[in-house]
Formats: sequence, C-alpha cells, structure tokens
Amino acid sequence: MSGFDREHAVDRLEGLVDTVEDERMPVPVREVWAVGDVALGLDPVERLDVYVTKDILMRDDSEPTTSSADGDRSDPDTQFRDSHGIEGVGKTVRADWAREYPRFLRANANGHAAPEQCLAAHLLGDNEPIHLEVCNSSFEDNVTQRLRGAQLREDYTQLLDPRGVCLWADGTRSEEAFRKLREGELALPTLSAALEMLGMDDVEAETAARELHAWRERQDGVTVRGDVI
Repeated sequence: MSGFDREHAVDRLEGLVDTVEDERMPVPVREVWAVGDVALGLDPVERLDVYVTKDILMRDDSEPTTSSADGDRSDPDTQFRDSHGIEGVGKTVRADWAREYPRFLRANANGHAAPEQCLAAHLLGDNEPIHLEVCNSSFEDNVTQRLRGAQLREDYTQLLDPRGVCLWADGTRSEEAFRKLREGELALPTLSAALEMLGMDDVEAETAARELHAWRERQDGVTVRGDVI
C-alpha cells in the first residue's frame, strides 16, 4: 500500500477514534494524537503516524465470569495460556476484551500479552501504511523523554516527532482538530525546526531530522512501538 490521499488519511483517523470511542479496548486509552506528515497539510500522506496514550493495567476492570459447571471463577490467564499460548490476560490486558476479541490478542517475544500489539491488531489493518506509538505517558511528556534518550544513545530513530495534534482525550473528540487537518490549516514547522525549539542546536537538529526521515522511509505496512515511562 503506497499511502493515503489527504481526505482518506483524515477519514482513517476518524475511523480509528470511532473505534476507541465505541469498542472495548485491551487497556484504557486516554489520548489519540496524529503526528508528523498528516499534520502538515501534505497530500498524499505516505504514512500515518498515530500516538496513543494508554493506562498500565494495574487492576483489571473486566467483569468476572463464572463457570456454569462448578461455579468457580474462571482464570483468564490460565484460559488463554491453554487456548492461545499467551500469558498475562487479566494482568496486562483486560480479560473481557480478550474474550470478546480473541482474534486481536497478541504476545511479545516472551509469550506475554502485549498491550501495544493488541491495540495495533484491534485498531489497524494488516498492511496499512501506519506507524503506531503506544505509551503510558502523554504525547507532550514523551516527546521530551524520547529526545533525551535519543541524544544519550545517539540514535535519532528513537525520537518522537514533536509535531502532533490531539484528536481525542479522555472521551472528548476535537472536531476542530479534524477540521483543521482536512483543510490543512495547521501551521507547523519543519521537523528540524521543531527539534531546535526543543533545545537541539541547528546541526544536531538537521542530522536528527535526516535520520528520522530515513528510518520512516524504510518502514512498510503497519509498524508498532511500545514505550513505558
């Protein structure tokens, strides 16, 4: 898939927010942001960059189920370990979500349910040109955290593009943000200029922007990155 025309890109973002609003998610979602090219008024948009702020599941808020045979509470961790070979259901992702959407259940390399991968499976198609960032920290806080980490490691592919627009937060959709995206009204700087505003010098900002753009161009289909702060 080679990208989205601008109208389709914004439609796709609206559909993604619709899903977050209308359907049970594997973990509580607090924010949805559109990041990078789609916020710049480009047409077409080669890849959509989306940022989701989610809560870490400290306590599963699923409704418990009862076995009709013996009246015992079913253990979702055991259930999905036996049926899917995946551990952690009811601990890292909601048990009732896994029961309703078992086709979207995904695990990390250690075999534990991975919230970011589960969100990607639920929200995105297999081959869509979309990059999904998932973190428990808000977008604005994570921009600065990731900037520090990228500078320390001298790995600018770890940067989070600071040019973002909040589409949905705590149950409220920003119709104004969607309008501005459709009409290309957002006045945002180049990536290097945005990085300079965050404290990089001009040479480092140009280098970082170049490396991040090159990394993006190497991506294909759905890509997902999870982060915990």
